[in-house]
Amino acid sequence: MTDTFNDTLVGEKPKDWLLHGPTKRLVNNYHWHNPKIGIVASYTPLERDVHDHFGIFRGVDQIESFAQATIVSCATFSECNKMKCTPTELKETFMPIFIGIGNVNYHSYLEKGQTFINIGYIKFYKFRQMVCDGRIYKAPAGLNLDAYFRDFNEERLKAYDLSEDFKLVAELFDITGRAIKKELFNTL
Repeated sequence: MTDTFNDTLVGEKPKDWLLHGPTKRLVNNYHWHNPKIGIVASYTPLERDVHDHFGIFRGVDQIESFAQATIVSCATFSECNKMKCTPTELKETFMPIFIGIGNVNYHSYLEKGQTFINIGYIKFYKFRQMVCDGRIYKAPAGLNLDAYFRDFNEERLKAYDLSEDFKLVAELFDITGRAIKKELFNTL
């Protein structure tokens, strides 16, 4: 990451925006992003992600990946641009907290090595709190996701307008996060 700010997270490294990890970081790439609308990001589960769970990427980890791709990445990006600081500088003052979840409906499952996308749109963003809805899709094997999403737009995002080769895995509603001041973190 540089000291200048890009218009989107596309081309940025998730490790620069998701400051926890690395073993708990569940986003590999950002493929489409509009800071006021939403994001498309991908992840491919590793052996450590499915260890002791029958080779399946757990539903709770899918929710975590979606939250990292949406409420954490998008809110961190917006706050950094607003405050003209880096994520590392933001982390000195604020701690991102996952505070709520609405419904999650699972339609399929994911295994080690199966790349999936988190496609989320921002429903609410104010006072460092963000709420997103979205879906998780298994991506077609070998598809160049950067090229596929190069001309994506808001209408396609909100309509989940993807080719039939993408397989619906989960629908997520009201995924909510907030950045709270670190000094308040231990008092809550």
